[in-house]
Amino acid sequence: MTTCPTSYTCSDKGLILPLVSEATWPIGARATIYLIGLLWSFMAIAIIADIFMSAIAQITSYTQRVKIPDASETGYKEIEVRRWNGTVANLTLMALGSSAPEILLSIIEIVFNDFKSGELGPSTVVGSAAFNLMVICGVCVIGIPSSETRRIKKLKVFAITAVFSVLAYVWLIIILVVNTPDFVDLWEAIVTLLLFPILVIFAYILDKDYFGSSSVDDEEAGLEVVTRADRDNLLSQEHADKQVIVEMLRRLKSNPDADEKNIARLTAHLMEQNQPHDRAWYRSNAIRKMTGGTPLTTPLTDKSSELLETLLIAEEAGGDPDFIHLSEGGKKAIIEFESPSTAVIEKEGRVRINIIRHGNLDRRVIFRVETIDGTAEATSDYKPLKETKVFEPKETLLPIDIEIIDDNVWEPDEVFFIRMTLEPDQQAVLGKHPVTQVTILNDDEPGTIQFANPSFLFKESVGCAQIKVERSNGCDGRIVAKWKTKDITAVGGRDYENTSGEVVFEHGELTKMIEINIKDDLEFEKDENFEVDLVEVDGGAKLGKLKRCVVTIVNDDEFAGFVDRIADLTNANLDALRVGKQTWAKQFEEALNVNGGDLETATAFSYILHFMTFGFKSIFALIPPATIWGGWLCFIVSLCCIGLLTAIVADLANIFGCLIGLEPEVTAITFVALGTSLPDLFASKAASTMEKHADSAIGNVTGSNSVNVFLGLGLAWVVASIYWTSQGVSFEVPAGSLGFSVVVFTICAIVTLILIVIRRFVGVFGNAELGGPKTPKMISGIFMISLWLVYVLLASLQTYEYIEGF
Repeated sequence: MTTCPTSYTCSDKGLILPLVSEATWPIGARATIYLIGLLWSFMAIAIIADIFMSAIAQITSYTQRVKIPDASETGYKEIEVRRWNGTVANLTLMALGSSAPEILLSIIEIVFNDFKSGELGPSTVVGSAAFNLMVICGVCVIGIPSSETRRIKKLKVFAITAVFSVLAYVWLIIILVVNTPDFVDLWEAIVTLLLFPILVIFAYILDKDYFGSSSVDDEEAGLEVVTRADRDNLLSQEHADKQVIVEMLRRLKSNPDADEKNIARLTAHLMEQNQPHDRAWYRSNAIRKMTGGTPLTTPLTDKSSELLETLLIAEEAGGDPDFIHLSEGGKKAIIEFESPSTAVIEKEGRVRINIIRHGNLDRRVIFRVETIDGTAEATSDYKPLKETKVFEPKETLLPIDIEIIDDNVWEPDEVFFIRMTLEPDQQAVLGKHPVTQVTILNDDEPGTIQFANPSFLFKESVGCAQIKVERSNGCDGRIVAKWKTKDITAVGGRDYENTSGEVVFEHGELTKMIEINIKDDLEFEKDENFEVDLVEVDGGAKLGKLKRCVVTIVNDDEFAGFVDRIADLTNANLDALRVGKQTWAKQFEEALNVNGGDLETATAFSYILHFMTFGFKSIFALIPPATIWGGWLCFIVSLCCIGLLTAIVADLANIFGCLIGLEPEVTAITFVALGTSLPDLFASKAASTMEKHADSAIGNVTGSNSVNVFLGLGLAWVVASIYWTSQGVSFEVPAGSLGFSVVVFTICAIVTLILIVIRRFVGVFGNAELGGPKTPKMISGIFMISLWLVYVLLASLQTYEYIEGF
């Protein structure tokens, strides 16, 4: 009778694994299984880290209202302040959230290894630090568009964390190589751990600028005031109100795709983009994208994406979304006359007409223009034109001149027309003004001023009523017409602004608009009206028959209901994005559904990621939501889960490295470091492009690297040092590969930080840490990434004794 052997290749490398005997399994199959398990575990750690981050976000989001003195009647004003300082939160809870796997790996490895130093934990800390500083910074430098830059805002805080991030590894060199080679005394471990609160205190002092030049009269100094929405940017508000929705509808105008659901989705998407976000938000969003979870930005459907394109192209096309529909989403060129009508005095002899192009500017467009008689006749009043014209690529303006014949005979005002047509097979369409009217005016007549219509009708929600005033029978000289309003059933000041003013016609101008603001009180009312009168004109002009007009304000409660429904949908979309606002039921709903239940925007890749992580999501949905006990219960349970998964990852990495012949140190600085740091890479890349400053992208990298050493190694070494000191011996930490790795990393880190500083103060790099001109940006970014490759190569060569260590 034979039994399976209890000892076989790499069977002694894990703390928990293997769970069953693998003696009969081929080594290649075992290596493949452990590699898949390692990668799968990284996704599990990412998911639980997202939950952990939501707990941290909930804990640090609490605010309170405080009263500070001011010059108002009450003698004080109330402001909302955060209980947690942003810098302290970043260096404590936020850093713990992003670095928990590395920190716990180091602690677990020592505790479960009879308090002996392991190779995986410390090497993972150093390897992750190298990846974070060199690769993430390099990618963020390159990832900014060439025309843009990002600078660090809190430079003092970044400086102190950068100094401490270098000091942390210099300190490791001192205790491992110089002071007590291959051993860590208890006092050295305690100093390592105490450097963590020292860093937090120094960073807090610099953040508050206690030794700076802050005014002592600033009552808000030292308070973590909650930043409110920018008054000039409606989309920066936390919740959508009627003003936001009306502004969106105004921009979209008559877009036929602008239904309630898509407008709400687009508005929520834009509002979320305009919100300030911290490092935790970007990391959670990156993790959710990696695992097919609920994104923290409202995803756009095809129709809402078209609406977004409408807004973006409309800004370039003068703010008119109709251009987008004409050009089929910007695929075709649009050509039209710049103005639907033009006037010219007969004696001027020539009139210039501008033809403009929008939409696609990359193609050549051929078209014809020709004149058509009206009351003015060709050859006797103007010289006819019939020509082929060409818009070359990138050309947007094409003027044409028509000669006017001055016959010295008095005639009434006369008109003719100019029409354009496209040649066959052109990738272009005609715009809203394919025909323009040219009016030939009698010389030396100032003209007659009157309203275009005897009455005008406007909806209550229009905002601003534009009343057209025309000038006819001459346009010579500058004319000023005075006007005023008069109540009928509408009341000035309540229903509209009761104003008076002037409308000025410059020489040659034929039409002007009187603008009167209409007030929407959102209450049901009957139709109301008021009168606008032209009271006098100067410059020899006359008032015409239509010197009075009636403006009727039509109640628009249907529009108000439409706006309210969109606002409700928008706010529902925004509330679904808030980190730490889920209930237990919502957690299970999001865990069991791809894309968190938003199937409309789910891609095939989202389904693949969801089914790969479905089991983990379902299990982790059992964790108490962050809304319970202020987030602390979720924090504790998530941390325990991360610890368990970290122990499994350590076993998987050790056994996999053993099976393929990789030393634990090399496995740590490559597979494990990359697996734990990839969410930070995606988070930093997103933050670098979405934020105005570089703090959220790279500002936290140096802080996290310091915390990894001070808290990760410091806490583990204190525990181990206490144990071994009680046994009468010192805690042994062989310098060997670790010492060499730390020295190489420290050199590369110093070079990287020097380059970041140079980029900020040298103009060729754009005077910014991130972005700048393309060539210097690419060179510096690639150089940073190359430093990481050099570090991995040298550390690996030393591990295999191709290079002598310490």
